[in-house]
Amino acid sequence: MEKLPKIGVPIVIGIIILLVLVTKSAVTIDSGEAGVLFKTFGNGVVTDEPPMSEGFHLVAPWNKVFVYEVRQQELFEKMKVLSSNGLEIQIDASAWYEPVRKDLGNLHQTLGKDYLQRVIQPAIRSAARSVVGRYTPEQLYSSKRDAIQDEIFVETKAILSKQYVQLNEVLVRDVTLPNTIKDAIERKLRQEQESLEYEFRLVTASKEAEKVRIEAQGKADANKILSASLTDKILQDKGIDATIELSKSPNSKVIVVGSGDSGLPLILGNN
Repeated sequence: MEKLPKIGVPIVIGIIILLVLVTKSAVTIDSGEAGVLFKTFGNGVVTDEPPMSEGFHLVAPWNKVFVYEVRQQELFEKMKVLSSNGLEIQIDASAWYEPVRKDLGNLHQTLGKDYLQRVIQPAIRSAARSVVGRYTPEQLYSSKRDAIQDEIFVETKAILSKQYVQLNEVLVRDVTLPNTIKDAIERKLRQEQESLEYEFRLVTASKEAEKVRIEAQGKADANKILSASLTDKILQDKGIDATIELSKSPNSKVIVVGSGDSGLPLILGNN
């Protein structure tokens, strides 16, 4: 019985040490994250193996695990850049990005957890300056916003292609011009719209006048043909037909055959 306490103390101490080691060695990686293993007595950052996946892991207590978020993330940027004629333009943009999971070890070794500030922000700023510098404020304000968005994405993606970072999208949310330039562009656009509207009215009026001229010419040609085809005999026949129709009318009348001009019947009323 006296030996039990002597045997129990090392066991208790061993259990405590084991618990401490397990606690220091246990790593839990949450959803949307991955871990990079650093071997203190090995070659440092492990780059030739896949990163540690989600869940519970046991590692040697002298090693370290660096946890990265591998879900898509968003960067908001407000940038002041110069247009092709040297005017300052403000671009509000956002970028969707994520680290390349299989290259997470290389990313940690070369850039570390500050990779957003080290490569992504400088890349999108450089691309924005390059792209916007090719356009005038008028183009940026009106028709080229989608174009600069696509071009900034392409140029930023090219810069990041060897940085172990995947760029998914660049969105240009707003383009802000100096107020004086914006007002001048809006006046110019209104004048152009008014000019186009005036030209449209001129074209419409011209087409309407042409339509009236064609209709008038058609009537004139029809009357000319009709006049050429009418003879005295035809007119007499038409007069006789009209007289017959009038004779059928219930109104009181007297018809004297052959007493009118050109031998046409003469119609006398009761007056």
